[in-house]
Amino acid sequence: MAGVGENDSAAGESADESVAAGTGRLAAQIARHLEETVIRRGWPVGESLGSESELRAHYQVGRPVLREAVRLVEHHQVARMRRGPGGGLFVCAPDAEPAIRAMVIYLEYVGTGITDLLEARALLEPVAARLAADRITEDEIAALRAAVRDEYAHLLGPECWAHDPVHTMIGRLSGNPLLHVFIDVLARLTTRYAHASRRRSQAELAATRQDSHAVHRAIAEAVIDGDGACAQVALTTHLEQLSAWVDPSRAHRSTRNPGAGFDSAAEPAAKLAEVLANRIHDDIADLGWPVGTVLGSETELIARYGISRPALREAVRLLEYHSVARMRPGPGGGLVVAEPEPQASVDTMALLLEYERVTADDSRIVRGALELGIVTRAAARIATGGAELLERPVTAAPGPCEGTVERAQSGSFHTELAALAGNPVLALYLSVIIELRHRRAADRPAPGTGDDSRHAHQRILDAMRHGDPALARHRMRRHLDTLPH
Repeated sequence: MAGVGENDSAAGESADESVAAGTGRLAAQIARHLEETVIRRGWPVGESLGSESELRAHYQVGRPVLREAVRLVEHHQVARMRRGPGGGLFVCAPDAEPAIRAMVIYLEYVGTGITDLLEARALLEPVAARLAADRITEDEIAALRAAVRDEYAHLLGPECWAHDPVHTMIGRLSGNPLLHVFIDVLARLTTRYAHASRRRSQAELAATRQDSHAVHRAIAEAVIDGDGACAQVALTTHLEQLSAWVDPSRAHRSTRNPGAGFDSAAEPAAKLAEVLANRIHDDIADLGWPVGTVLGSETELIARYGISRPALREAVRLLEYHSVARMRPGPGGGLVVAEPEPQASVDTMALLLEYERVTADDSRIVRGALELGIVTRAAARIATGGAELLERPVTAAPGPCEGTVERAQSGSFHTELAALAGNPVLALYLSVIIELRHRRAADRPAPGTGDDSRHAHQRILDAMRHGDPALARHRMRRHLDTLPH
């Protein structure tokens, strides 16, 4: 076979050991291995990973397990199975949609608030504006002005709040893939809040839309003029105004009727399962995410959504992968609402960013903004009565795996501090960056010693305990300068 077994120490792992854990788990492991193979080879778009029969022989699994693994790989847009003569699993170029969707799912589930979203936007978007102002080209100037005109064209339409191209455009123009994708997620979730905000008069809505567009136009012109400082100030002020406009007391629920069916004939066959998975997710969110509730049997769901059995089963696989819901067999079984795990969104986003070839400098810029924001937020919570949260000892572990997602459960300093800050967006984004760092550092030792890190962590905490957030941020900056990215 052309590929997955070449120079691969993991190729000899016995699939039989995983079968006992269930077909779904085995398929997920095979999908992860295929994705790691693509990353290790530098994401060679168009290259074959092998035919179906070759892959089955390599992994020593039957057709159902392999096809489920292939569905997961296809969902992540890492590779596509091509049938017929000369067919096989071919590496493809992914887009951001599955990764963004995974992050939105998790952040919705944990009850991310509008304050959390806008706090994260205030940390990241001004950075994006400064970078965009420094590097924008004439072609990008034309694209940015087109986005502003496009926004104006939708200004008075019913979907104006769902049409916000300027913020995400500036994220893209920053040239930093992390900023681009992170800002996209934040803009989408903010839009959901805006839709659910309290009722307002048409005159008030029109005035707010006009004001927002005027600010977007001013931000765009500052970026085009190369005035990053002006763009940063305008963005910060704009986000503060947006925070005051959106009503934080309302949940970000859609206005659809839960469980409403949809016209499956209107959807492309290749996307039908993904569309259905998204629809079931939205219905679960509308219901308030009642973990453990049975949504219906397979037969009931087929009737409710007007879908075929194969399409439903493929949609369920996607829901299970993201821990949105799980199919429970037997009497009294059915599709049961599950509790999403952050790892699904972290893994999906890390795959996309591997393809985008995020650089160490990209990671350094975004991590710095996030960690300083985390210190500020954590210090504020301590100052308002949360000092007891710092009484636990520093549990940072030395070595290249410090702060990885796998170590978060046992308590790394950076993930504990993010949890203390109480903003799920900042914690999730930091986990993605740390996961990327872990992947880069897996084959090389990290500079410095564990004692150095523990000492730096302790000094940061000491400053926070003494009510000195400026000193804590200073020490965090110096500590981050010593870390690989």
